[in-house]
Amino acid sequence: MDTGTPHTDTTDLRARWRATVAAAGGAAGRDPDPYAERLLAAWAEPQRRYHTTAHLADVLARIDVLAPHATDPAAVRLAAWFHDAVYRPDRSENEERSAALAERALPELGIDAARTAEVARLVRLTVTHDPAPGDTDGEVLCDADLAVLAGTGPEYAAYAAAVREEYGFVPDDAFRTGRAAVLRHLLDLPRLFRTPHGAAHWEARARANITAELAELAEPAEPAEPV
Repeated sequence: MDTGTPHTDTTDLRARWRATVAAAGGAAGRDPDPYAERLLAAWAEPQRRYHTTAHLADVLARIDVLAPHATDPAAVRLAAWFHDAVYRPDRSENEERSAALAERALPELGIDAARTAEVARLVRLTVTHDPAPGDTDGEVLCDADLAVLAGTGPEYAAYAAAVREEYGFVPDDAFRTGRAAVLRHLLDLPRLFRTPHGAAHWEARARANITAELAELAEPAEPAEPV
């Protein structure tokens, strides 16, 4: 499970991209490599600390585990590539812009309109991580994206620290308030994980991690030492 460290070896990611485009019906005469290069460059932008290529690789690995639950695994994998392709921590329209990017790029690769629309829908779903009952593709993508919440203690701590670094421009008090609201929203979901594997293997650990982080956020900050 990733801990926010940038994933520097992208050889496997490039190979996965080519295989996914082919599985999704990409046109044989269209070279997918330039699209991989642009996406990987986006995932490696300097403002990222958690939403890096390490996160992309981790989500794709989790999708491998959950793929038997999906209706269209190729669409889910493409959605993973695009779901944080546009990421600015000070913006609220990242998912929409990422979905729009998929809507432009995938037809250029020869991927049909129905699958392109499904990929864009899945990307937009990561705003809430709350797929409708029976939305198996949405369940797989959201579970894979949230699996970081079920890490070991050190993994979760590294994830939380990386998120804080991404929001380094936000004052501590404001960050604690905003982060706590996000965590409470997650805890309020009837289930964090909707796939059978996620529910069985990740739910309890994730809720324990979130609850522990909320408790830490609620603790008063240590007073500064007098100079």
